[in-house]
Amino acid sequence: MKAMVMHDIDAPMVLEDLDLDGPGPGEVRVRIEAAGVCHSDVHYLTGTLPARTPIVLGHEGAGVVEDVGEGVTAFGPGDKVVLMWRPRCGACEFCLSGLPAQCALGRVHGQTNELLRGGTRLSKDDARYHHLMGDSCFAEQAVVSQESLVRIDSDIPSQIAAIVGCAVITGMGTVLNRMPDAAGKSIAVIGAGGVGLSAVIAAKLVGAAQIIVSDIVPARLEKAHDLGATHTIDSAKEDFATRVMEITGGGAHYVLEAIGRQNTIRAGFDALRAGGTEIVVGLGAVSDAVSVPINQLVQGDRRLVGALYGSSNTPLQLPEILRLYRAGRIPLDKLLDRSFPLEEANKAIEHLRGSAVGRPILVP
Repeated sequence: MKAMVMHDIDAPMVLEDLDLDGPGPGEVRVRIEAAGVCHSDVHYLTGTLPARTPIVLGHEGAGVVEDVGEGVTAFGPGDKVVLMWRPRCGACEFCLSGLPAQCALGRVHGQTNELLRGGTRLSKDDARYHHLMGDSCFAEQAVVSQESLVRIDSDIPSQIAAIVGCAVITGMGTVLNRMPDAAGKSIAVIGAGGVGLSAVIAAKLVGAAQIIVSDIVPARLEKAHDLGATHTIDSAKEDFATRVMEITGGGAHYVLEAIGRQNTIRAGFDALRAGGTEIVVGLGAVSDAVSVPINQLVQGDRRLVGALYGSSNTPLQLPEILRLYRAGRIPLDKLLDRSFPLEEANKAIEHLRGSAVGRPILVP
């Protein structure tokens, strides 16, 4: 089967014919129908996040089950599924205590670039190739662990299903799970990519009074306004914190930072009102750090926290989001950008880093 392979940092991915082993115990083989292109893939390509190479990238995908391994009973051939880049075992300390995005199995993928039961299922000429986040969906097919899948209704469009597995569940989940009293409050979003725009959709859904979105690409700000933003800030021309203070009359109740940069995290913190919370969902380089004024933190009773995968219980919330979509309550179609064939994955990456408005999609 064909897959896009990363061999070196800062080098284009290469389309290759790889051998894909059949699914082992607890594993599922999926025919990929759509894969979203995410900034996290860029982090691996540029080396700001480490990975063992050669590796097949892609962690935001959807497709149809073609085969299952021994012991798999929750999935069968013909099932439509969404791939999750954070598995959920349902039995560890984190799954049982309300933090399933921190499931202990997630570290296996991150530390080994293998599947949960050990080893890889990708090879070429006796050389083993690695899996990104247990998914590797920049490919025609993927073998994944059953803990990394959610079954969905067959009539959900594959491109919608793919983006729900990362961008949408991260952006919407952060609003729904980390901003429980957001109705009538002010929410500022830094970064109007797929995650930030998904947060805008959720903020409108829950009834936030002010939804302020910042970016440096005018087309993305226009899209944010179309999705429900009440105010937009072109951060190439205006100071974010100053404008938020002016718009809100004292600062935002919540700031969601979807970029992962030191300066934007600090700007988000400076834009908080007393008692406000900034939630960071963007990833940076491993060595990146951010500092905030201690007195401003303490005297203003402000909070700076992180949220992985929207702090979501994905097997429950992902289908809930899709039910809202089917009911016409959330316009996820507006999050889709251009579609690219698999062999143009490098073009899709460059488009994401440039003028993309929403999520570019690979269609194997």
